Amino acid sequence: MHLVQSMAYTGPQPWHGLGNPLQPRQPLEVWARQAGMDWQIDQAEVRYAAGDHDADPVHAYPEQKVLYRSDTRAPLSVVSNRYQVVQPREVLEFYRDLTEVGGYELETAGVLKGGKKFWALARTGQSTQLRGNDEVNGYLLLATACDGTLATTAQFTSVRVVCNNTLAIALGASQGAIKVPHRSQFDPQAVKRQLGIAISSWDAFMSRIKTLADCKVSPSMAQTYYRRVLARPEASPMPAPSARPDRTAEALYGLFTGKGMGADLPSASGTAWGLLNAVTQFVDHERRARSLDHRLDAAWFGTGATLKQRAWEEAMQLVA
Repeated sequence: MHLVQSMAYTGPQPWHGLGNPLQPRQPLEVWARQAGMDWQIDQAEVRYAAGDHDADPVHAYPEQKVLYRSDTRAPLSVVSNRYQVVQPREVLEFYRDLTEVGGYELETAGVLKGGKKFWALARTGQSTQLRGNDEVNGYLLLATACDGTLATTAQFTSVRVVCNNTLAIALGASQGAIKVPHRSQFDPQAVKRQLGIAISSWDAFMSRIKTLADCKVSPSMAQTYYRRVLARPEASPMPAPSARPDRTAEALYGLFTGKGMGADLPSASGTAWGLLNAVTQFVDHERRARSLDHRLDAAWFGTGATLKQRAWEEAMQLVA
């Protein structure tokens, strides 16, 4: 079963191989239609029948409400009455001023799990090159879910062009992300103010990855690094149940030492930046998954995203 209900993109086909192609700089209305986000979340009170017969009375349960799609009437989730809904259109509207006057450009948007989760990703226009033309571009991801699996999250993300690896931009305690729980009203302008939507975040991130690219590591340091990343409790769900952590560590070390995309670039060969990118390639491209869209969901929102964050933190320890 596919997790991706629908999706649109501009430019080259995304690494996960999914979606409907669009010409650049389309209006948000076109994005909503082609990404399958031109519907809204409606709600109704929960009702139940206490017996087995059609004539039995139907009772209301006022503390809970059912969320459902306006177009198909398909149910999405049951939530408390305090739950604050974020609509698919609100996710796209978040980018209106950023794309019209801020130089951002939408690149992907779509719906996962039949409408329970949806997102949009825009390129910020910020980019840099490490040694050997190793290009890294900046993006801003906004995603939410209505099934309790994800707060509304605005997340800076980078993409390494040579291999389309994604890595959340971690910036100290803020982790480069703003999370709005669904018990609170989503205020897009307040989120933008908190993010800073400014070049300072990108500059701080680039300073760190340049430090990683300048940090040489020995084979023994690399092997220790991967064992430490995989030994973390949060990383344990990442390998398939039948895979041993040492086998996964061997696969990561193989990507680092030449099998990975861009592993031979001066910025990555034998450096802490190369260590990190082996993990992002493994999560985004190599990790065993039921399908490409399951891999996407995990890489951005699930155990894959957690593993990449742990890999980043361990890399930062190398250059501390």
